[in-house]
Amino acid sequence: MKRSMIVFGVLCSAGISVAAYAKDHEAMGNMAHHQMMQDTNADQRISLQLTPQMKQHQLANMRSHVEAVQSIIGMLAENKFNEASAVAHNQLGLTPEMRKMCNMFGNDDFRKMGLAFHQSADELGDTLKTGDMSLSLKALHRTMNSCVQCHATFRQ
Repeated sequence: MKRSMIVFGVLCSAGISVAAYAKDHEAMGNMAHHQMMQDTNADQRISLQLTPQMKQHQLANMRSHVEAVQSIIGMLAENKFNEASAVAHNQLGLTPEMRKMCNMFGNDDFRKMGLAFHQSADELGDTLKTGDMSLSLKALHRTMNSCVQCHATFRQ
């Protein structure tokens, strides 16, 4: 009790409200809890058992996908639908090279998810050509859902 009164007095004299202290304390507790849960629960996602070289290749490939999505978003902001469509098709779509890469993975579910992602990117590219912002954002959302679902399921 005496310790609480001291903390209260210090906080009040510093001009910090008790509510702000409690909120910060709760946030710190939540972060500590989250970290503890991460430490105690091993990553439950499915490992792809990639070689170090293949892992680096796959990570670089995914980073290029994120850059392509960022580019598409910037082009949408400038109403450059045709340019965004080209990026969707050429950098994210199911090109022969992407199909070959997806088919190299031994995990059938991962391969299917990868192919579905690239197909959704081609659908995004087709939708972008319409110039309809709402439809384009919905298509981008579907493509990004593929990313989220895959990352929630698999790890390198």
